[in-house]
Amino acid sequence: MTSPQPVTDLMWAHWKTKTMLSAVELGVFTELAKNPLPAPELRDRLGVHPRPAADFFDALVALGLLVRTDGQYVNSPEAAEYLDANRPTTYLGGSFVTQCAGLADDLTQVLRTGQAACQAQDGRDFYAAMYAASDSVRAFQKDMTALSMGSAKAIAEKFPWERYRSLADIGCAEGALPGHVLARHPHLSAVGFDLPPAREGFAEYTARLGVADRVTFQEGDFFRDPLPAADVLVLGHVLHNWGREEKLRLLRAAHQALPDGGAVLVYETLIDDERCSNAVGLILSLIMHAEVPGGFDYTGADCQAWLREAGFSQTYVEHLDGPESMVVGIK
Repeated sequence: MTSPQPVTDLMWAHWKTKTMLSAVELGVFTELAKNPLPAPELRDRLGVHPRPAADFFDALVALGLLVRTDGQYVNSPEAAEYLDANRPTTYLGGSFVTQCAGLADDLTQVLRTGQAACQAQDGRDFYAAMYAASDSVRAFQKDMTALSMGSAKAIAEKFPWERYRSLADIGCAEGALPGHVLARHPHLSAVGFDLPPAREGFAEYTARLGVADRVTFQEGDFFRDPLPAADVLVLGHVLHNWGREEKLRLLRAAHQALPDGGAVLVYETLIDDERCSNAVGLILSLIMHAEVPGGFDYTGADCQAWLREAGFSQTYVEHLDGPESMVVGIK
C-alpha cells in the first residue's frame, strides 16, 4: 500500500515557507536578535494577536528557526545569522523568496505558452529594466546575495585559491562572492564586473566585509565589453539567464581573457546529471523560464561539455552547499 506522505509533504511545504515569510515580515528574528523574550512580550512588540501567537512562535521552534528555553524564545544559530535584518552581509530575508513565490503563481501560464511571464523580449531587456532604477537594482543585488551566500562561503573554502593571486566576478551584484573569498584569503585581490548601477551596492557591501582596499569595481556589459583580466573568472548564477549560444559566448570570452593555467569557476543550482534528484535545480530552471526569455538551468555534464567546446582542457564538478555546485574549467 502506498503512502500519501510524498504528496502531503509538498502540500505542507507551502505553509512552512509562508510561516517563515510571515515571521520575517513581522520582524521576529530581528527583534529576538536583541535579547530572548517570553511569548507575551514578543507578541506585544510585534503586534501579534494573542489568539494565534503561541502556535505561531512554537511552529517556528518546530521548523528549527527558534529555540524555546524556560518559556523564553531565542533565534536558532541559523536564524540569528541569516534572518536578522540588522546583519546586512548575511541577511537572506529580502525579496528573493517573495519574488519566487510570485513567479510560481505564473507557472501554469508559462507551462502552457512556453513564454516568460515578463514582457521583455530578451534577457538584455529584462536586465535593462531591472537596472533602470536605484531601488530595483539594490533589491536585485540583495536577492543575488541571498541566492549566492552558501556558495560564496563554500567556494572560499573548497577552491584552491592558494594557487592564484586575483579573481574577477562577472556579474558581481553586491560582491558576495569576492567579498567572502577575500575575507578568507588575504593574499587575493578582486575585480567586480557589472553594469554601472551596481557600483554603489558593491562598494557598500565589500566595505562592510572589510575588503574594500582589495577590490575594484569595473563597469561593463559582458556581451559588449572585454572581460577583465584575472587568474580566475567567476560566473555565478549568470549562465542560467541565457540560451545555449549566449552561454557558449560567455565561456569563450572567459577563455580568451584568462592566462594559461587560469580557471573559470561557474557556480549554479546545478541539475543532477540524471535529472531526477535535485528538485531545487529543476524548479529554479522553471523560474528562469518564467522570468527570462531563453534562460534555463543545466547539469554539470552539460556545463563541462560547453567548457570543452569553449577551449578549456580540464574540467571538474564539485558540490558546494545545499543544492549548489561549481563547475571548474582550466585553460
